[in-house]
Amino acid sequence: MSDSHIVKLVDESSKRSSELPLVSGTLGPACIDISTLYKDTGHYTYDPGYGSTASTKSAITYIDGDQGVLLYRGYPIEQLAENSSFLEVSYLLLNGELPDKEQFASFEHDITHHTMMHEAQKNFFQGFRHDAHPMAMLAAAVASLSAFYHDNLSVDDPADRKLAAIRLIAKMPTIAAACYRYSVGWPLRYPRNNLEYVDRFLHMMFEVPSEPLQMNPVAARALDLLFILHADHEQNASTSTVRLVGSTGANPYASIAAGITALWGPAHGGANEAVLKQLEEIGSPDNVESAILRAKDKNDSFRLMGFGHRVYKNFDPRAKIIREMCHKVLAELGVKDPLLDVAMKLEEAALKDEYFIERKLYPNVDFYSGIIYKALGIPTEMFTVMFAIARTSGWIAHWIEQHETPGSRIGRPRQVYTGADVRDYVPTAKR
Repeated sequence: MSDSHIVKLVDESSKRSSELPLVSGTLGPACIDISTLYKDTGHYTYDPGYGSTASTKSAITYIDGDQGVLLYRGYPIEQLAENSSFLEVSYLLLNGELPDKEQFASFEHDITHHTMMHEAQKNFFQGFRHDAHPMAMLAAAVASLSAFYHDNLSVDDPADRKLAAIRLIAKMPTIAAACYRYSVGWPLRYPRNNLEYVDRFLHMMFEVPSEPLQMNPVAARALDLLFILHADHEQNASTSTVRLVGSTGANPYASIAAGITALWGPAHGGANEAVLKQLEEIGSPDNVESAILRAKDKNDSFRLMGFGHRVYKNFDPRAKIIREMCHKVLAELGVKDPLLDVAMKLEEAALKDEYFIERKLYPNVDFYSGIIYKALGIPTEMFTVMFAIARTSGWIAHWIEQHETPGSRIGRPRQVYTGADVRDYVPTAKR
């Protein structure tokens, strides 16, 4: 919605000015609409990382970093984490409302009956080295879905968009488990559709033909909770990538594959993998105190991974939720692992240290999710893949919203050119 207020910007050197309207949403600060700025003043705006720029209007997720608020379609993440399931949250993100019993049954049925990969896609994995990173396999395998389902790729057809969403949410765990099993030399497993979403994934990951898998129920609940907390996070780097690629008219599988590659970076989805690598670097609970001292030393480049958050200035609501589950998982499973001992001692030390308290450098969701994945026996290289399974529902919800929004246009950021001025070509002999 548009606000009646305007912001007037004047270029004192040329006396050209622009009257820029304010655009307000349901929650959050108003934004200055700069779409006429270049026409009025001859200038663009400069905003590295788009930290002060709204690139779209969206009704899916709202974040207030100062207050530690995260809403999915208006519902606080705390309420969804306590009462909902990942599949119900996926329905909510896609459709805008929580489902009634019949709607959820239909949605769950559709997801359950689209879990299998095409048999030919199994051969796709044979092209990778056995030690290829699972994210490389995941991105390529998801992009390849457009070759298997090329007859349902009209981005302008609501039915095709819905079918693509169902296929992606359903098949992502199957593909992710295949990435893991190929890397360890195990035969790929078919999904067991008599199981629920998260249990089905865990069986595809860990069950072997020689014996049935006995999985502690706390493992499925913890993973389902992590999937809820990671399902969407507004216009982050990977979601913005999905939207930018989608703005070209690219098919949903290509767009989601682009999101996967954006998620791979250690500053984004790879952060929980970086946490475990740092715990390995610390090595022992006896070394935690020296690690804390190094982290507080401004002259030392060492920084603790998984503490604080660039969005949440006071606390991450997801971290408060997952901390309790993290301790429950460790207690229930009774896992004995030196790295988990390091993590718990690090958490205890940081939460009591005035340096961290004053700077609000609390353990964040990446810290706790990495510990839970480790306790569940999920290898470090798979951590970002787990993130991608969860975030798929948010990515495809944004992709669909983009195509349902009138007036959407191709993304085309501007730049400040800093290269050479105009110059003439010089023949080789005269250089």
